[in-house]
Order: sequence, then C-alpha cells, then structure tokens
Amino acid sequence: MKRKIVSLIISGMLIFSLSACEQININVVSAEDPISENKVDEEESDQGEEEEILTGLSEVDNSLWQYNSEDNVYYQIGVSYCEYPADESYETLSIFVPGDYMRATDNGDGTYTCEIDKEKEIGSYTAETAPIVMPINTPGYSAQSALTEYKSVSDYTDRGFVYVHAGCRGRDEGAPAGVTDLKAAVKYIRYSDDAVPGDAESIFTFGMSGGGAQSAVMGSSGDSDLYEPYLDVIGAVKGVSDAVLGSMCWCPITNLDTADEAYEWMLGSTRSGLSEEEQAISDELAKAYAEYINEAGIKDGEGNILTLEESEEGIYQAGSYYDYMKSEIERSLNNFLEDTEFPYDASSENSQGGPGGGQGGPGGGQGGPGGEKPEGEMPAREKPEGEMPGNSQGDPMEDLPEGEMPDTETTAASSTDEEQSYEEIDDITRNETTSGVNLSGTYEKAKDYIDALNENGEWVTYDEASNTATISDIEAFVKAFKSASKNLGAFDQLDAGQGENTLFGYGDGSGAHFDKTLAKILEELNSEYASDYTEDLIRKDARENTVETRLNMYTPLYYLLETSKGYDTSKVAKYWRIRTGIAQGDCSLSTEMNLALALSNYSDDASVDFETVWGKGHTQAERSGNAAENFIEWVDQCMAE
Repeated sequence: MKRKIVSLIISGMLIFSLSACEQININVVSAEDPISENKVDEEESDQGEEEEILTGLSEVDNSLWQYNSEDNVYYQIGVSYCEYPADESYETLSIFVPGDYMRATDNGDGTYTCEIDKEKEIGSYTAETAPIVMPINTPGYSAQSALTEYKSVSDYTDRGFVYVHAGCRGRDEGAPAGVTDLKAAVKYIRYSDDAVPGDAESIFTFGMSGGGAQSAVMGSSGDSDLYEPYLDVIGAVKGVSDAVLGSMCWCPITNLDTADEAYEWMLGSTRSGLSEEEQAISDELAKAYAEYINEAGIKDGEGNILTLEESEEGIYQAGSYYDYMKSEIERSLNNFLEDTEFPYDASSENSQGGPGGGQGGPGGGQGGPGGEKPEGEMPAREKPEGEMPGNSQGDPMEDLPEGEMPDTETTAASSTDEEQSYEEIDDITRNETTSGVNLSGTYEKAKDYIDALNENGEWVTYDEASNTATISDIEAFVKAFKSASKNLGAFDQLDAGQGENTLFGYGDGSGAHFDKTLAKILEELNSEYASDYTEDLIRKDARENTVETRLNMYTPLYYLLETSKGYDTSKVAKYWRIRTGIAQGDCSLSTEMNLALALSNYSDDASVDFETVWGKGHTQAERSGNAAENFIEWVDQCMAE
C-alpha cells in the first residue's frame, strides 16, 4: 500500500540538555552520529504501529526521469540513498521502470516529469504490484560500482519488474559496510514508495558467490538492531524496514563463523603433504565442526535434530547429519541422470578442472597463499601492503550486462572482452587441483559416465533398470569430485591473506583474523599463529564492536537457529531460492545445505527451493535453462502466491 506522508521541516537551531532530549525523544546531532532534520509521519505500519521516519533526504524527484525508447524504460542514475555517504562514488542507486507504468511530460531538456499510471498492466503486474529486484554482483565480497550511465535490463523490465541497482562498498572497507549500504538502499526505496513504481514490500535480492552470500545476509537479517549504528553513521533513512521478501543465492560463501571447520570436516581428507602441525590443525577443525553440529540443533524436513557420530576412524563420518548430506549428494547425482540425455558431452560440465572446479584429488590446497611451501614449513603471516589486486573499490563485474549474471563460469569482466571466470576476478586464494576423476569426451550411455566416475575405485553403484545411483561414502565422493582448493584455514587463512580476512579487517585493505574456534586450536597446539588470532579477536572497530559481532551480522544462521543468540531478532525473508554447484571446492556442501535446512525450520510460512547441481562448480548452477530466466520465473511464482 502506498504511504501518505507529511513533511515537517525544522528550521533554526534548538539547544537542549541531554536529559531533556531523552525525555522528549529527540536525538542529539553529532558528527559521528548525525540525524536528519526532516521528520515524516507515516500511517500505521503492517504491525499496526505508527512509525516516525527521520531523514533529510528527498524522495526520488519525479521531474528528473530519463527515457530509453529502445527498451521503453524510464530511469534515474546516481540517486543518493544516504545522507552522509562514506564514499559518494559508491553509495548511489539507479532505478529502471517499465515505460508503461508512467505518464510522462517532456521537460524539453532530456528529462521527463512522470506520474505513476496505476491502470496499465504488464503481464499480471501493475505499477503498484510489480516486484522490485536488486542485483548484488560482489564476487569475493567486492564492491559493487554505482552506475554512471544507462544499461539495458530489458530481461526484467519487459516482464514488468522494477530494477534497482545499488552501488555498495566492498570488503576493503570491512564488514558490515557492504550489507549496510544495501540495507540503506532498501530503506530509501521504501521511503520513496510514492514516487517509484513497484511494490516496496516485494523486494528480491539476487547474487552469486560473495554476492549470493550478501543476498543471504539481506534475506536473514532484516531490521536487525546490530546494523543500526552503522546505518546511522551513513545517514540511512530511519523508521522504515530494510527487510526483503525474497533472496536468490547462487553458491553463497557464507556462515563464515564455522566455514573453516566445515571445510576440513568435508574436504580435509583430500589434502596431502601436510606437516605434523598442519595435519593436527586440520583434524581439530574437523572435530570442532562435529561438536558444532551436535550443539546447533539443525533439523531435517521432519523436524529431527541432525547429529554427527564418531566413525570407526574416529573422524565423525557417521550419524544422521552425515546420512542426510550423503542423501543430498545422491539426490544431486540422480537429478543429473534424470535430466541428462545421452550421449552426453562432458565438456558441458563447466566446473571440471581449474581453480575451485572440484576436479582435484589429494594435493589441493596445501600450505601458504600460493599452495607451494617447503615441507614442514608453515606460511608466514604477511599483511598486504596497500591495496590488494581485486580488493580495491572497483567492481570486477562492472562491464557485465546489468541483470545478466553469467550462466557459466565466464563473464566479460574487462574492456578487452576477455572471458574470465569468477575465480579470476574475485581475488580469493585458490590452488590448482589436478587429480581425481577425469571426465572428458562423450559418454554414450549413463553407465559409461558412471564407469568414468569409478575410474580410480568404485564409489558409485548404478542401477541401469531404474537409472538411479547411490554412493558408498562422502569421503570417496570428495576425493573423486570435490577436493580442497583452498589453503588450511580456508576462510581465515593462517597468514590473514584470504579475501574473507580482508572482509573482517578494519577498512585499510589489510586482513584480520575472525575464527575463534581456530584461534583456540592454535593456542592449544602452541602455534606461532596463536597470538595473531588473539590480538585480532579482541580488537574493536569504530563502533566499539569486536569482530564477533560483525561476524554475527554476516552469518545467516545466527538469525535462524534456535540455539543462537540472534534467533528471532530479525525479519527473515519468506522466499528463498538457493543453487550451488556440488563440485565446487570453494566451500563445504554444508554451507548451503545448513542454510536451506535452517530456513525450512525457521517458519512454517517459509518457501525454500534448494538444489545442489551435479557437474557444476562455483557458478550460477542450474539443473537446466538460463539462470536469469529461472530467477525471473521464480519471482513470478512467489508473487503469484
């Protein structure tokens, strides 16, 4: 429902004592925590309470629309969404509106004054009911550049969607800068609801990799109080929600609080050549993950709590959680067998080989930042000097056609039109993996393909009559198909040189440690790295928060699990679509699986569509079809409900 608003401009200067301000609920204006002088009263909210909107920003100016006749789109570029931007070159948004939703008057200077036409329909949508979609193109948690000129998003506007592109700061600024900016943009769009077509209560975010992760954070942390001090500093609109209705996440690299542990539990068996100390670290991380699972209370679809048990090898490769993951791997393989028409060309498995492709076996992901080290030598902690390549505020995907994330692992990321994979543009440390099964050429029958999977030892059993398969165990699967492609401490690297280390740094482009479980393990092993972790874990940012708080803000499960302090402290999106390539070496399968399970159990109203796609790696994995089109169709389905 569109809001009726009344603006009251307070002029002049009034000085109150602090106690007086508290009594009448007026905030003190300061350089560190500025507020607006513009006060707006809103009608009753969805919760039945009257809210007060505070901002000095004007709504979107309806006399400044531009028009693209080829796409029949009215648009505005460079709209400020916060009063006190930390970086004006990033913190603006652009709006693209289907032309049929507007009645325009030519201003004679290339701009148009527009009124919303509430009668016209595009498919099943009107200007009041159309969904609003927001891309998050931030591989490796990089910045998303603000647009400076028109780019066609006709795939979306032709379907009646309103498309909002919000620039946001990247990992060099440190968490939670990126999500803070995105939340501020959502708040501003809601504040401008009267001026912009589209249903401001039907906002969908979508992204891949680090963008998928930030889409997941947006979907899980709606209206979280933890963000308020960070939103206040940049002058985000107060009194409106930053929650979204839906979240699309391809390969979300998230739940970083346990990501190192999950990585070693699932992929650690594929490492080789580790020193005695490195092997001890890997083993302890895997054990710690089992302990986490047994305390987390993650449930299956029937509400049964999933747990891990010690196996004969003593490595917790048994129990209901293990069985559930094994069944997910089998489901993925059987979906592939159902979907695939043989003869089958294995070259279409774009995940195979190369960084993060999951085609490696033992030997992937060893030692220091480059994966090469003298035997027994642990990598030295080296803070990067200045800006790391790819960590700068430049958007590595800025030349990608807006609204069209790549369907494969390639994207035009440079002006030379050279095709590059996500791994080449996100500046995440990975290592080549070359062993494991080698899938190549054409397989005439499904059995031929299964035989190729079993090339180094049988781990897949195939029933030709039913065209279904089972696997022997998860360890055999990862050794054949999903090897470690990252160093020990896959996300909180021992030398603090990984992309996620920069994400939890302090705005200078240098890395900082954040994994308290790994820190404890290093202390118990008397590792030379223990003191580095201890120092970083107690350090505070400008808002007086330690990295633990900032990590919670970026962890969807913090808001979703009943065993977590953050449970039920946010407004969680109703609709979720999660897709991942099962062969990726970028994270454990538990990352996406746990997210899907937690969401399904969080609310009876939750709609969670999860698939891990066989033969795909770190990409916009889909069982079939085009990723953008599948996303659009999913939004249509959600809106139809």
